[in-house]
Amino acid sequence: MQAAALQTAQDEANAESMRRVRRRQQLVIFWRIAVLVGILGGWEVAARLKWIDPFFYSMPSQIANQIWVWMRDGTSQGPLWQQVLVTLEETVLGFLIGAIGGVICGILLGRNRFLSDVFSLYIKIANSIPRVVLGSVFVIALGLGMASKVALAVVMVFFVVFGNAFQGVREADRFMIANAQILGASPRQVTFSVVVPSALSWILASLHVSFGFALVGAVVGEFLGAREGIGLLISTAQGAFNASGVFGAMIVLAVVALAAEFLLTRLEKVLLKWRPAQFESA
Repeated sequence: MQAAALQTAQDEANAESMRRVRRRQQLVIFWRIAVLVGILGGWEVAARLKWIDPFFYSMPSQIANQIWVWMRDGTSQGPLWQQVLVTLEETVLGFLIGAIGGVICGILLGRNRFLSDVFSLYIKIANSIPRVVLGSVFVIALGLGMASKVALAVVMVFFVVFGNAFQGVREADRFMIANAQILGASPRQVTFSVVVPSALSWILASLHVSFGFALVGAVVGEFLGAREGIGLLISTAQGAFNASGVFGAMIVLAVVALAAEFLLTRLEKVLLKWRPAQFESA
């Protein structure tokens, strides 16, 4: 009888906890929408009342109309979806190449102190070079095609992922590594069974940030010189003093970035199933 009462009390506590979680989620969604409506509404009112100059700052209604015109009639470079696909292809290629290269080099130099001491100076020098300068070099060397944009995206991603992978390897639990060695694990087994899983949280955290950098690299490369893409769309709108076009292209990029963030979050949950639930919520 006492056990049944205890179980009932526990079920009620769990149900109340779930209701609190749902109420909090609903409250968060409400305030997100309220903040967005407040910002857009204030922007629209300020532009219509001439508190700000709509020629320079546009207004949400004009931006929405510009995106609709692009979707319906296309852009000066071609259909809007084609511009998005070109930029997305450059971003994904640069992201994959830079992330894979960063992970491999980070693990390799993190596990080998001699290689780290040799190449650390050169990595610092390369990382200190402004990316815009490299973008200009890539456009000159590789032309206006996709290669120059992918190269800039790779550079933007590589150092972010490399830094996190390197630090994650160096922060691996020394006691776990020592125990694995005592049990007879080879250096390769220690690396892939202990060090890499330990650094996985660091690596995945860097991927969230680095995809945005890859997108920036692709867009900046297109801005410097391209035949098509969202960056060229922004450059064309800027040249025509079309503020609505600039803001509209920014919104398209934001949608692409949010979709990529959602996919990366799902990937992280799949790869880090071993993490405690309280760690994930934190």
